[in-house]
Amino acid sequence: MREQGNWLFKYRSYLPLFIIIVGLGLYILKEMDKGFIFGQETLYEQLYNYFCLLVGLTGLFIRLHVVGHAAENTSGKNTAEQKADQVNSTGIYSIVRHPLYLGNFLMWLSATLLIANIWFALVFCLVYWVYYERIMYAEEAYLRDKFGDKYLNWANTVPTFLPRFKNYKKPSLPFNFMKAIKSEKNSFAALTLIFCLFDIIGQVATGRYNFNYVFIGLSVFSLLAYIIIKSLKSR
Repeated sequence: MREQGNWLFKYRSYLPLFIIIVGLGLYILKEMDKGFIFGQETLYEQLYNYFCLLVGLTGLFIRLHVVGHAAENTSGKNTAEQKADQVNSTGIYSIVRHPLYLGNFLMWLSATLLIANIWFALVFCLVYWVYYERIMYAEEAYLRDKFGDKYLNWANTVPTFLPRFKNYKKPSLPFNFMKAIKSEKNSFAALTLIFCLFDIIGQVATGRYNFNYVFIGLSVFSLLAYIIIKSLKSR
């Protein structure tokens, strides 16, 4: 599992493509199905879509909170190898051991829920579990080897994936706003663009053209924010 986890860790960014490619086809079929449980072009469908977006924004908030309070060289987007200069044990890390992956799950789950196919949602949860179980195992093996009892003493009291809120401890570091938005600008843009893309393609495919301008506005805002932050970062 550790070898598999190290390999999957390098290519974990490709998992969302599975949701987008397969999910887009299912979403179009959902838009064409007049028997959709909430009804097409109704207030209930709009509220359901906003609920899905809220799930994704909750995942994004978790990621922002984690990165903004994390120490340097921890909780980063390391793609080549595991990296950690210390054990994070306060803030969200006091209630769950893998908050970034919890945030990822909620963001990707939001797109899966938008498709409104129970079987696809169940398959996604199963694939995510099998995929990230190995990544988390590899990460924890790395931390055990590097930090020994210091890591084990923390890990023995904190659940792996489902938060235990009664253990919450105030973050030891203040929130670094610039670090958080620089790190998560991609996540925000990707989340809003997926919702906007699904809505536009679904409307065009069914010939209704009743676009969700909230999704369009958020995607435009996220793209402008991405360009501005990228420009400031380069300078």
